[in-house]
Amino acid sequence: MARPRILLVDDDPGVRAAITFALEVEGFDVEGYPNAEAALAAPHRRIVCAVLDQRLPGMDGLSLLARLRDSEPSLPAIIITSNTSKRVRAEIAAKNAILVEKPLLRHAIVDVIRHIAVEID
Repeated sequence: MARPRILLVDDDPGVRAAITFALEVEGFDVEGYPNAEAALAAPHRRIVCAVLDQRLPGMDGLSLLARLRDSEPSLPAIIITSNTSKRVRAEIAAKNAILVEKPLLRHAIVDVIRHIAVEID
């Protein structure tokens, strides 16, 4: 049986490695990329959730989410960032994404993905 696949885009290699490890331990496969452009250029198998850093070099996380949803309109998404302004919070809510603020707590993203997985089953 295939493990659920998560798309992870974060430009910090340490954060990307830590999130990948946490998700893989919980039974997910992870496609990790350092920026939006690399993520968009790669072929994706069935993604159950996107975890996107808002502050990426080049295209930001919300712009990437809009592009991903062009082909997968109901794709669940988590936006990770720190020091979030009211405007960005409103944009995240308007895109029906979930905000998880940095610094990341140990299981914050895993807990949100597990919640999303229950909703989409």
